[in-house]
Amino acid sequence: MEIVFMESKNNSRAIFVLFLTVFIDLLGFGIILPILPLYAEQFGAKPNEATLLVAVYSLMQFLFAPLWGSFSDRYGRRPILLLTLFGSVIAYAGLGFANSLWILFIARSLAGIMAGNISTAQAYIADITTPINRARGMGMIGAAFGLGFILGPAIGGLLIGSDPDNANFHLPSLFAAGLSLLALLCALVLLPESLNSETKAKIQVHRHRQRRLNLLQLSQRPQFCVLVGIYFLVTFAVAAMDSTLALWSKQQLNWGPQQTSYLFAFMGIVSTIIQGGLIGFLKKELGEIKLLTLGILGLGLGLLLIGFSQSLILLLVATTLVAFGISVSQPILNSLISQMTAPEEQGQILGIASSCSALARIGGPTWAGASFMKFGSSAPFLSGFLVMLIALTLSLRVTKTASEAKTERVA
Repeated sequence: MEIVFMESKNNSRAIFVLFLTVFIDLLGFGIILPILPLYAEQFGAKPNEATLLVAVYSLMQFLFAPLWGSFSDRYGRRPILLLTLFGSVIAYAGLGFANSLWILFIARSLAGIMAGNISTAQAYIADITTPINRARGMGMIGAAFGLGFILGPAIGGLLIGSDPDNANFHLPSLFAAGLSLLALLCALVLLPESLNSETKAKIQVHRHRQRRLNLLQLSQRPQFCVLVGIYFLVTFAVAAMDSTLALWSKQQLNWGPQQTSYLFAFMGIVSTIIQGGLIGFLKKELGEIKLLTLGILGLGLGLLLIGFSQSLILLLVATTLVAFGISVSQPILNSLISQMTAPEEQGQILGIASSCSALARIGGPTWAGASFMKFGSSAPFLSGFLVMLIALTLSLRVTKTASEAKTERVA
């Protein structure tokens, strides 16, 4: 009985340390994201080059996250967490001391390479929890995400200063480097390894036996293809908005990086309120598929309103709709995809959906920067609205053929 109690106590401590690690890491990410395009402009970057800074991070994350997952299965979770946190310290310090655009690109590329620690942290949670209490552990990681995205932009806004003409872009980056160093020290001192040799062996055996899904098999699951298509479109539009909102607000409202950072913090607060309680009520009243359609509609209308916003009030209404759409659509898409997937295929199927989302985070900013230059500052938001119209059409198809899910699950 005493051994079980000690294990439970140690697991709770490990989950808390992981929460702290992910929170600090996301806090640093939240500090940098709103100001990054304007930081690039300080070195003469054009809008399409500034948004590529966002895209290159996602590209490196897409390429290296599976590698970190494989390494964590083979060598353990702790070494990978420590290595990626150390890399994040170097990446943020590189941003802080950057004196040219190419150094910014190298620093953001390194940050993307090291961004695989979130999936490793989730794998750690899975190692030390039972199916019964795993949702609580994963919820802690989700809470760390939410808090990081609220407090990060707010702290970044304070550090960068209120004068747009003399913004201090170096201080927020160096502060983020200090946060990553703190997370590294916490993990180094307080976080034990979660994988034992027996579990490692089981993982390798399971991988060897695991049946790989090919593209032909997936194409025979229309509901899955529709949902992943919606996932791609939603992420594409959101990534396009994230990468150009600072550039748009500077041109349209004469805002500096501080005001934009506070706007991102506002969206984070709205998202937390919705995900913290409102989504459960709405899901119960409307059902998942209707709520998905409502979320896509809200996101689309929000993007459209941003494109025409000339006042703070209208912009707050628009970003509230955007935050609502993101907070509703993404969790429900994950849930629906998971529900129509057999237990032994969950990892592969959700991994494919995650890969599509990563590709959208590469394509979204790339398109946003090009359209910003070619068609004007509102083009990324208005094109995002058109993308959401396509997603809305697909979501109506999910409504009509929802009963196919059981068939696909067996297939």
